[in-house]
Amino acid sequence: MTDQSPFVDIRHAQKSFGTLEVLKDISLQVQQGEIVAIIGPSGSGKSTLLRAINDLDPLTGGEVWLEDMQVNKALPHRQYEAHINKVRQQIGMVFQHFNLFPHLTVRGNITLAPRMLKGLSAEEADKLAEEQLAHVGLSDRIDYYPSQLSGGQKQRVAIARALAMQPKVMLFDEATSALDPELVEEVNLVMKRLAEAHMTMIIVTHEMGFAESVCDRVLFMDEGVVVEEGPPSVIFHNPQNERTRNFLRKHLADNNG
Repeated sequence: MTDQSPFVDIRHAQKSFGTLEVLKDISLQVQQGEIVAIIGPSGSGKSTLLRAINDLDPLTGGEVWLEDMQVNKALPHRQYEAHINKVRQQIGMVFQHFNLFPHLTVRGNITLAPRMLKGLSAEEADKLAEEQLAHVGLSDRIDYYPSQLSGGQKQRVAIARALAMQPKVMLFDEATSALDPELVEEVNLVMKRLAEAHMTMIIVTHEMGFAESVCDRVLFMDEGVVVEEGPPSVIFHNPQNERTRNFLRKHLADNNG
């Protein structure tokens, strides 16, 4: 990477739930346009680390920075709310279970945040929704309700909704793990297009093939620490750490079993 300042900078992240230490002094720097995958067994802290980036899971210790702005500032409540709303407009997040509003159409789901948070007019927000739905191949579903969509279509709408805020970085938390296998590829294709457009992305995933083909760097996490990180070619084909090798061997066996 270049010598420029990191775009996302996680410094000595620690997170505990009571006596359970979920993140143990993790530091991670991501450059603008870089695509980073985080892999590892369930309970290793992957999603907690991802959710700390926009302060959905506030850290017990450490700092998160987006460009020159500290995300997890200690502020009085009202100031914090204004601060974090501003931050979250710049960080798109796509969850495992879509989180669409069931009472709103696709159009309503996508236009809500741009109108409320960015002050766009109905016409401006509609135009944005149409553009983003075209990107994810769902222009003909704009007036459907979530209940009328497949899981893959719901997730593509969730991606379009996040992109409508024109974020600087996209976070994907197991975006395909709730989908039937035949629907996974349609979501992966949308994410691949974002990668080709050099969108900064941090992706928690169990899709090793996707991580290998799309990502610049892969982190393997286990028990709250980053055990190993490097280019996909190294992590997947020549991992240096025994824990990484065991995880990949088991993952391969589970998928082939």
